[in-house]
Amino acid sequence: MTLNPGGLVILEFAENIAGRACLHVSSTSKSQTYLALAYSESPRFAGRLPDATTDRQERDLPLYLPIDRTGITCVSPEFVRGAFKYLTIYLPEHPPKPEDIWSENESPPASPDFRDVRPDSHQKHLGVHDETSHHHHNHSRRISISSVYVNCTAFPSNPNPRAYTGYFSSSSTLLNRIWYSGAYTLQLTTIDPAEGSALIDYNRRVDQNHSPQGSWYSNFTIANGTAVTTDGAKRDRMAYPGDMAIAVPGIAMSTYDMVAVRSALDSLFIRQYADGALPYAGPPMGYSDEFSDTYHMHTLLGVWNYILYTDDVPWLQAHWGAYLQAFEYSLAKVDRTGLFHVTSTNDWLRPGMTGHNLEATSLMYCVLQLTVRLAAEVVKDPYARAQFGRWQDVAQRMQRGIELLWCDERGLYGDNVGRRGCGGRDECTPQDGNSWALISGIISNRTRRSTVSTNLRKRWTKYGAPATEFPNVISPFASSFELLAHCAAGNHDAAVELTELMWGYMLDGDGFTNSTCVEGYRIDGDIQYPAYWSSSRNSHAHGWSTGPTMVLLTEILGIHLETPLGRMCRIAPHLTKWLKGARGGFATGLGRFEVMLRRMKVKGAGPVEVLDVETPAGSGGKVVFGAETWDVGGGKSRYVRFLDDGDGRVEKVATDWKESELAEDDEWEKPEVEERRVGVVDWEALKENYVKGP
Repeated sequence: MTLNPGGLVILEFAENIAGRACLHVSSTSKSQTYLALAYSESPRFAGRLPDATTDRQERDLPLYLPIDRTGITCVSPEFVRGAFKYLTIYLPEHPPKPEDIWSENESPPASPDFRDVRPDSHQKHLGVHDETSHHHHNHSRRISISSVYVNCTAFPSNPNPRAYTGYFSSSSTLLNRIWYSGAYTLQLTTIDPAEGSALIDYNRRVDQNHSPQGSWYSNFTIANGTAVTTDGAKRDRMAYPGDMAIAVPGIAMSTYDMVAVRSALDSLFIRQYADGALPYAGPPMGYSDEFSDTYHMHTLLGVWNYILYTDDVPWLQAHWGAYLQAFEYSLAKVDRTGLFHVTSTNDWLRPGMTGHNLEATSLMYCVLQLTVRLAAEVVKDPYARAQFGRWQDVAQRMQRGIELLWCDERGLYGDNVGRRGCGGRDECTPQDGNSWALISGIISNRTRRSTVSTNLRKRWTKYGAPATEFPNVISPFASSFELLAHCAAGNHDAAVELTELMWGYMLDGDGFTNSTCVEGYRIDGDIQYPAYWSSSRNSHAHGWSTGPTMVLLTEILGIHLETPLGRMCRIAPHLTKWLKGARGGFATGLGRFEVMLRRMKVKGAGPVEVLDVETPAGSGGKVVFGAETWDVGGGKSRYVRFLDDGDGRVEKVATDWKESELAEDDEWEKPEVEERRVGVVDWEALKENYVKGP
């Protein structure tokens, strides 16, 4: 491929990728020439300007790459692009002015280093055919490129990015793609800690960079260690606790890169404030008292998830004092109403986070229950145990207090006491808060739980579940919690239905990457995330959007770890009406947990569901299947549910029970999917809720 001045080529990779672009230049003019590179995750922004990493302007600036010789030339390490599917390479019609070459003139402290590298197993290689541009003037500036590849820098923990420790496979090809898209997204969002933070304006508070508006780089150190999990691959490339609530279990069940999780938690605790509050996010935040009540509690949930999947007791003991201080800081905000009184408006960019709030109250209830378990079962702290009575008194007060937010006409809970509560001027029955009310167990009434699940489902639109607390938004983050909420209410059918509806659209919809999970999008299906005025800023690889990677294993296949590493576990699968069969599993330090559930026919017995379970040595617990409960130890076991019995009788049988007589249930048909309306955009509210910041 030969580029003359003005010549351009757009390369499309098979999936969203990350790393350093490298060009094999076969011929070039004698004098130094600059190629321009522009990256985009979405096909909508493939062209001479990149998509965006900040909110200061609509698009980032292109990166100029100096070419003065033949051979392989790569962009400098600090200009790793965290996620892109489209790479535009062009030779500017006129040489760039010195002031336009921002990567050399106004770069951060580490200067660009354009040097040769050789391909290795971490690289995506793309052959380029010999095509010549149609610009024939000024032939003294001409570059021929024989190949392009990307040295992938994501997921530094393992030289083999396919070394998954978990898997999922089912009768739904779409669900299978969704599970792996989540796992892959979590790999892209796991980075070298020295390649963090795309928020150059925020970085400036710490590194005093003078990089111009629209420029970008990835060389801010956000954590210690060799790997860290972040919110998004392109941006913000920081450790956000809210994102970790979804990402950590997904990581544990796909790659088991728990070192990256620990690094993220360390980056938060190391900057804990004197009063016990934890920063809104890791560096570059934490230097200016940035705080969020909800994200503070998400950090504590992250501790539980980290310990659950690793049993890293020494780490917990080293951080236990800081953890308790952070816990008591939040507990003190539950006042006499029994509700959590929020003092910070920061959350997941949604408006209305204030006052006596539903989401914060439900999160606090969940954190309280898990803190009791950490204190009693893991740390075995006498001081903390002495507080159990006081803590449980608060929990009971919260169960009573949440009823102040119940909206009987809506069949859902209001956002807070006041204008966003029942009958308030801005009444809102939020997706996040109602989901957390189910997840946390704060709702004790089974009928009430079912009502909330049913009414959340009624709000779905053609492209997913609306986050009513954030007008015009469909949020895979809040909807990941809704998946868990439906399962907590026993409505597993709704969880699978929403997964295929919403995450299926994210994979196959217009303007997406068809390979990773997007940060969010507009209620009418457009790829703009309504938090940002620039559609190109949307992150198309965001860890908080990967809920199905966890839910399909923990709720549909039902693999629940009850204690660290799964020494005690509970297997409670739900095949749902949408699936003919499913299997999957994951491993911890104890070994592999694996479940297979199939609809089958057996001669003389009619239709059955066959459940196969395998748990590692050293594990014990329960299998809950149908209306029956069985003890389970390490090893393999098989259970059969006879569907033609009125009560769905379940028997534990030999692991090879009638295997030769089992056949596919060829009469099963997947139900028709309900048609839903397209969401309507409130354009005035859209502009009102754009985030103002970096």
